[in-house]
Amino acid sequence: MSNHASNHASNMLLLSRGRIIDASQGIDREGDLLLADGRIARVAPGGSIDVPAGTRRIDCGGKIIAPGLVDPHVHLREPGGESKETIKTGTASAIAGGFTTVCCMPNTVPAIDTTTTVRFVQQAAKEASSARVFVVAAATVGRKGEQLAPMAAMAAAGAVAFSDDGEGVANPAMMRRVLEVCASLGKTFMQHCQDAQLSEGGVMNEGPTATRLGLVPWPREAEEIMLERDVRLDRASRARYHAQHLSSGGSAAIIRRARAEGLPVSGEVSPHHLLLTDEACLGYNTQAKMNPPLRSARDIAQLKEAVADGTIDVLATDHAPHTAAEKARDFASAPFGIIGLDCALALYAKALIDDGVIGWPRLIELITHKPAQLCGLDARGIGTLREGSAGDVTVIDPNLEWTIDVSKFASKSRNCPFDGWRVRGRAVATILAGEVRFQLA
Repeated sequence: MSNHASNHASNMLLLSRGRIIDASQGIDREGDLLLADGRIARVAPGGSIDVPAGTRRIDCGGKIIAPGLVDPHVHLREPGGESKETIKTGTASAIAGGFTTVCCMPNTVPAIDTTTTVRFVQQAAKEASSARVFVVAAATVGRKGEQLAPMAAMAAAGAVAFSDDGEGVANPAMMRRVLEVCASLGKTFMQHCQDAQLSEGGVMNEGPTATRLGLVPWPREAEEIMLERDVRLDRASRARYHAQHLSSGGSAAIIRRARAEGLPVSGEVSPHHLLLTDEACLGYNTQAKMNPPLRSARDIAQLKEAVADGTIDVLATDHAPHTAAEKARDFASAPFGIIGLDCALALYAKALIDDGVIGWPRLIELITHKPAQLCGLDARGIGTLREGSAGDVTVIDPNLEWTIDVSKFASKSRNCPFDGWRVRGRAVATILAGEVRFQLA
């Protein structure tokens, strides 16, 4: 073989005999996929691909070949929270979980509310050289809801969406202005739906468990009222509006009505809100302290129904790292949140596939094509296996049984209530720009 041919083969990777699932092209069929020079070179559903000798191969028999997974809602904590997570450790966690692209939230210290901070994150992500990181920038200065941040400048610098995540935009006049700017920029606004007055002091779901534990309740209306208000405000601007980490079945009903009306409104749900009720807080278990809080079995059923009927079409981890010392505080003063990137795929499968809510093709769509569309990343060839697109692929073994062990997570933090759970389904290879970045031994 000539040197040229062998060099070309070394730039190629063949994934053979796998079940290729790609919602962007309506593909669900066994076949081969070829990566070359960092891109998707050829997709052959129902067929095989001939390659030069020396080409690296991964036999994907019995496995799923999917676009690289996309998480539109993660907290990488940098700048300012490096004791909890860094861009380097957070993206390593993503790759280990099968995620090739993550969108990071702006509730850092300082907040991501200037072009300088946007560029800082981009540079740190480039140096980490792991998963792709896109910035969701703050809509208001310091995420305080009082003054518009330089949204157009940050969009020009590469911010893919806007959010004051961790804070809901309380002032309706400011919210209206934010939606108008998002509409003019063609960017999504991601709302943290929480009325601060209704939830003031609240640390867990309002109900018998909170009463039993003597903890301040946080009613579901705190989420629903802000969401209902925003939907009304969005009728004028028709900005792309996305409700983050839904916890209430009532919120799903609001989104269902908005979509029936033709409004560009969507919502996401996270693994913990599909698998755990507020009873996980018994024993003052701070690992189950979430924002928004874990709610009831009825809420879980309603959220699953919303996933099944297409009302909720994005899944996101809300990966929120905290140090062990912080989570060791008493329940009222411990921080909200859990980590999720390392184990999310199996938890989605447990909540939605094992329970018969949806099948693998739909699940793959909700963690690839749909979040990529939400943040405009589909235009960059992310969330798809189209020929010529970004060579990001996740190989999944849907039948692999394993036990979640937080001590083995790539994340810097360990705050996860699913430690020790027996689960099924795992990313066995994560390929970024044609290069294998993670492969399960």
